[in-house]
Amino acid sequence: MDGIIFDVDGTLWDSTETVLESWTQAIIENSDLKVDINSPKLRGLFGKTMDEIYNELFPFLSKEEQKRLGSLCYEYENQLLEKKPGILYDGVQEVLYTLSKKLPLFIVSNCQSGYIEIFLKTTGLIDVVKAHLCFGDTLTSKGQTILRLMKENGLKDVVYVGDTRGDYLACQEAGIPFIFAEYGFGDVPEAKEHIKRISDLLKQNFMGVSV
Repeated sequence: MDGIIFDVDGTLWDSTETVLESWTQAIIENSDLKVDINSPKLRGLFGKTMDEIYNELFPFLSKEEQKRLGSLCYEYENQLLEKKPGILYDGVQEVLYTLSKKLPLFIVSNCQSGYIEIFLKTTGLIDVVKAHLCFGDTLTSKGQTILRLMKENGLKDVVYVGDTRGDYLACQEAGIPFIFAEYGFGDVPEAKEHIKRISDLLKQNFMGVSV
């Protein structure tokens, strides 16, 4: 194995409440829409591409208006996350530091540009993750984004750690193994490998990084 790729939301941290606050403010200040967003609804959207989220939140708006309002939501989100970052799951910092001494670590997410940078900055993990890509950078499927990150970093044998069926399908597209984070936002009955907590990564023999 020459690397581990991580998802962010539902895998490394939970930013739901900050995203809810920022999106609510963006919608109120930039439209006449009635705000109809809550935490469970947001968690169900995490992991989808930005375009898919626009369609689910604002199906009655034109594509142009969806993009305008959605872009403002993400702009507000990035600004607020600097002040109110998401909540790291227990053990994330320790586990990533331990793993990074044995293998290079990467992140691929369907988020907007700037989001992963804020995650790394606010959590103090900026020196632990070697490289990252997101939908905002590539405007392609997560599977294709994974393949691009692998190509750019010369990776041949990696695993992806995520928490949604979308993550599983992306790994199918990219042709790499998937590890399901059961503690996250999704349900992936097809997953062959599971972790109940992030620290389980240090115990899995198939990772080749047991401590």
